[in-house]
Amino acid sequence: MKILSLSDTIVQTIYSPLLRRKYPDVDLIIACGDLPYYYSEYVSTILDAPLLFVRGNHDKEIEYSVEGERRAPLGGMDLHRRITEYRGLLLAGVEGSLRYHPGLFQYTQSEMWQHVFTMVPGFFRNKMIFGRYLDVFVSHAPPRGIHDKEDQTHQGINAFRWLLQVFQPAYHFHGHIHVYRPDEVVVSILGSTQVINTFGHRDTIVDNSKRPAPPENV
Repeated sequence: MKILSLSDTIVQTIYSPLLRRKYPDVDLIIACGDLPYYYSEYVSTILDAPLLFVRGNHDKEIEYSVEGERRAPLGGMDLHRRITEYRGLLLAGVEGSLRYHPGLFQYTQSEMWQHVFTMVPGFFRNKMIFGRYLDVFVSHAPPRGIHDKEDQTHQGINAFRWLLQVFQPAYHFHGHIHVYRPDEVVVSILGSTQVINTFGHRDTIVDNSKRPAPPENV
């Protein structure tokens, strides 16, 4: 399965009539926040692929355009505190960043723990039904100690690191950390998880064939 992940900045080669030619075989789009709703919606429409998204700390609750107001990309699924399955892939997500001033989609470390804990029963349900907890975790902020910075705004989330270590998804897509140098690390490994900073855009082939299959007769 090919995933096109997006975050934080509009890329002109993506927001282009040539997008379909560039990515003719994308199966799923994941938007990791700080993007206009119309942009994610455009990509999903042109590629005719489902869109899953979480919001970032710079996202607006309502976006206004000549077409009216949007509270989310049309046709997209908000993954915040939600667990879903798509073509055998188990996904979950958490929006926002660490709180650094009053505003939307910002949380304390304690609040991020609460977001993660609300999904734990669903992870155990996945384990009983599918033989595994989770395949893909999606967030705006990174996990603590991976791709993050020391300033309050860009500090990673403790609860996300715990989630990766305990439930071992194969992939974690995040945004929030802008990439300015070609030598900056954007893909890291934590245990069984490939952590991907998807600043701008990144296409990833997700191999789910080696994950345990669901039991028969479920």
